[in-house]
Amino acid sequence: MKERTLHRDDKLKSGSEVGSLLLYNDDVNTFDHVIKSLVEVCGHDPVQAEQCALIVHFKGSCDVKTGLPEVLNAMSKSLNLKGLNSKVHIL
Repeated sequence: MKERTLHRDDKLKSGSEVGSLLLYNDDVNTFDHVIKSLVEVCGHDPVQAEQCALIVHFKGSCDVKTGLPEVLNAMSKSLNLKGLNSKVHIL
């Protein structure tokens, strides 16, 4: 399987599928772990990551990123490897 480097600046092309990366609440991970994971994997700044973590905690889930499904799938896999529960939905 050939690997492809994913870049933050990957742009959506006109007519491309758009996806949403959803993060779900759990009773296992700490706020610090969730925040650190969102910063590392999704490129959030710490304030944005904290806001997403709070939304996930109180609402049960949060759209943490939108973009190309192939990029979001890689992010979801990374978050899942860190023990978080995430899934990509096609919009």
